[in-house]
Amino acid sequence: MERHVTARTPVDTNALRLKKPKTKAAGIPAVLSSAQHGLAKMGLSKTIKNLTMVNQKEGFDCPGCAWPDPEHRTTFEFCENGAKAVADEAMKAHVTPHFFSKHSVSELSLLSDYELNRKGRLSHPVILEKGATHYAEISWKDAISRISEHLKSIPDPNRTAFYTSGRTSNEAAFLYQAFVRAYGTNNLPDCSNMCHESSGKGLGQTIGIGKGTVSLDDFNHAEVIMVIGQNPGTNHPRMLTALRDAKHKGAKIIHVNPLPEAGLMQFKHPQDYMKGNLKSTTLADVHLGVRIGGDAALLKGLIKVQVDQQAIDHDFVTSKTTGMDEMIAKVAATSWDQITKDSGLSKADIQVAGRMLAQSKATIACWAMGLTQHRNGVAVIQEVVNLLLLGGHVGKKGAGFCPVRGHSNVQGDRTVGIWEAPTDAFLDRLQEGLGFEVPREHGHDVVNVIDAMGRGEIDFFFCMGGNFLSATPDTDVTARGLSNIPLTVQVSTKLNRSHLVTGETAIILPCLGRTEVDVQGGVKQFVTVENSMGVVHRSQGGLQPASPSLRSEPWIVAELAESTLGVEHLPWRELGQDYSKVRDLMERSLFGFDRYNERVNAPNGFELPNPPRDSQSFSTPDGKAHFTVHDLPNLDVDDDQYVMMTLRSHDQYNTTIYGLSDRYRGVKGNRRVVCMNATDMVSRGWKARTKVRITSHFEGETRHSEHWLIVPYDIPSGNIATYFPEANSLVPLHSTAEQSNTPTSKWIVCSMDSSETIHGEEE
Repeated sequence: MERHVTARTPVDTNALRLKKPKTKAAGIPAVLSSAQHGLAKMGLSKTIKNLTMVNQKEGFDCPGCAWPDPEHRTTFEFCENGAKAVADEAMKAHVTPHFFSKHSVSELSLLSDYELNRKGRLSHPVILEKGATHYAEISWKDAISRISEHLKSIPDPNRTAFYTSGRTSNEAAFLYQAFVRAYGTNNLPDCSNMCHESSGKGLGQTIGIGKGTVSLDDFNHAEVIMVIGQNPGTNHPRMLTALRDAKHKGAKIIHVNPLPEAGLMQFKHPQDYMKGNLKSTTLADVHLGVRIGGDAALLKGLIKVQVDQQAIDHDFVTSKTTGMDEMIAKVAATSWDQITKDSGLSKADIQVAGRMLAQSKATIACWAMGLTQHRNGVAVIQEVVNLLLLGGHVGKKGAGFCPVRGHSNVQGDRTVGIWEAPTDAFLDRLQEGLGFEVPREHGHDVVNVIDAMGRGEIDFFFCMGGNFLSATPDTDVTARGLSNIPLTVQVSTKLNRSHLVTGETAIILPCLGRTEVDVQGGVKQFVTVENSMGVVHRSQGGLQPASPSLRSEPWIVAELAESTLGVEHLPWRELGQDYSKVRDLMERSLFGFDRYNERVNAPNGFELPNPPRDSQSFSTPDGKAHFTVHDLPNLDVDDDQYVMMTLRSHDQYNTTIYGLSDRYRGVKGNRRVVCMNATDMVSRGWKARTKVRITSHFEGETRHSEHWLIVPYDIPSGNIATYFPEANSLVPLHSTAEQSNTPTSKWIVCSMDSSETIHGEEE
């Protein structure tokens, strides 16, 4: 029987309910939501045990975002979405071999991502044989043997690819990349390729390090904080506490985003109620509702104001930087008319924010996907660098760059070697520590590996966590590529769409989650992670595993490596039994990991070296920070076209859908919505819930997606917003950022045509 699976998220037929968007984040609704998810999925005892361990010094790192932990922690050191992530991982429901025997992959593919996730934790290894329609149980021994024998049969290691999600621990990621490189390839695509790759490229070229330069304490000393292209209320809620504390200490906050987001309007910390404090904090002093793609123009305008206000730290610029005059000349040649046209903002509004920046002696710039996922993603981040370098806002208290990472260890994975294009210096140190020769040829990133799949050049694809199909662009193209592969393997905790759209043969290996006890060789193990600000710290779960058949990620990698390669390179099985030995190996192989086992046991871990932050020094060829010169991107589209950005709902973290409510935006029950400017709706004669087809346009190609419902929203004219992964099928694979090759999920040129109006409820 032939498999017929649906790659795209099925059409949502649920009733759409609309409320007024919220103007305040967190508070009592966040408490109630956290409790509801915990009790429904984990029960009372698990909820109490888990939530009192999350982000604690002797507990486990939240499986959600990578926001750092404060030195002095409260009893409840988590946010609403962190509580959802924990409840989601520790839920009582299980997906067993019996479940798979009852449900074919074709049947399961008709479920929404939300429904798939609700089925529960994967409990046993399973295999989908070539031509089969149902997964069947397989032993760990046989699964490892099948995979290793397949790997040994492939004549060229570069015909394989090994993907990594950002939840993989440092130990698992390091062991994984060591195995992959011992096998003979640098094909290590990861989720960074789709998010902060532009940040890494932009910062690396200008300040000599591809990560941020601030600590959490810097927020207590900042005078101005810019939050650009980011929605912390949903994607990094604990950041709101840092912003609130900064406001209470006198900081000004500038929010730059096409959509006004509740988290940057008002914030109420739930724990304040325990102290009798009922007041909310207004966060953003200025909201700049920039057009999608207009950030580069805005930043040039802000730089103009700094020059006009003579807000230049000449001592810093002269001694520590190069290229300022050329950059300023380029900005001077950019007219205010062009800046206001491209940004969609008035000169007066830009000047208000610019003067605020000019008066600041300590400025932090934060950003996320709203900057990185554009054609000019690298260039626009370098405009942020230009702005801060003018005032000397790097390497001093309360100032610096803060790319806010998503997955809990996405930064750590890159630090320890999950990198398809490593530098020679990195490989030299790695090779010395590992004791064997590593490949030097750069491997495939995410976009390139999908291309290679489509050409039939990949014989094996391994996913260490994540949901590759739902995370990547151009869903149909990605699905066709995956189906070309003889064997695909997923290491996962939960059922997702990537388990249904597979290679000819597919294996699922169920692993321990962050919340669970990990015992190897009779000894309880811990792992380490790196947060968004370069602090490495330990994580140790406290719950019994959801199933006795689960294995840890380091164990899986070690067993597969020894089965495939033997012990010629490393004593793999020994490393998988004792993570302290992995850390010893990391110490020898990586920069900045001296005395790793000792330092990581400090209550708050340790900071990795960061030259711009630590000493205002820059690891560039000339030892200086670089101003850069960039043209503005072309933002023109046809009169009947719109620019679409994809985003998350509040009941979502990355590709995981926890519920069908975007509480802050007032959208409930249905995720297949298009947020659209009300004036644009009137011009088309459309009302709320008008059903439309969206067509994306790229280099003469079109992609179509049906059954979307219009929702009026405060968004610039000509711009629309949709949720991913539902809209990923509209994102062309080859629409990518220059240099970083990051998919441009925040800039998709679209047209829309209507079919009918769907009736629903107003609340």
